Amino acid sequence: MKQIENVLTDRGSKYAVSGGVVATRTEAADFIKNLKRKKKFAKATHNTWAVIFANGEQVKNDDGESGAGALILQMLEREGLHNHIVTVTRWYGGVHLGGDRFRHVKACVQAYFKAFTSD
Repeated sequence: MKQIENVLTDRGSKYAVSGGVVATRTEAADFIKNLKRKKKFAKATHNTWAVIFANGEQVKNDDGESGAGALILQMLEREGLHNHIVTVTRWYGGVHLGGDRFRHVKACVQAYFKAFTSD
């Protein structure tokens, strides 16, 4: 598992991004379960994730952050990254962020790609 714990903070909300190689739905579920073994991530407001498997199957979970999983999927498609789960974690800070939350999800995924994938 690769992780950047403090990608950004906005109006009290804090964001992190995690990812790793997975080849099946079971491995994706295990990845999320392992992430939530860390108490900090288990208590997060949202652990939004997506993965595109080698066979083209796309799986996402918004975890209450409506539309965020679809954004992660779009970014994985553009990057051509398969069999790799990316999870954006948010700890809600008490202020609604509106559309800014999508910019933050995008920034987290971009930070992950920059840190952990090669061209």
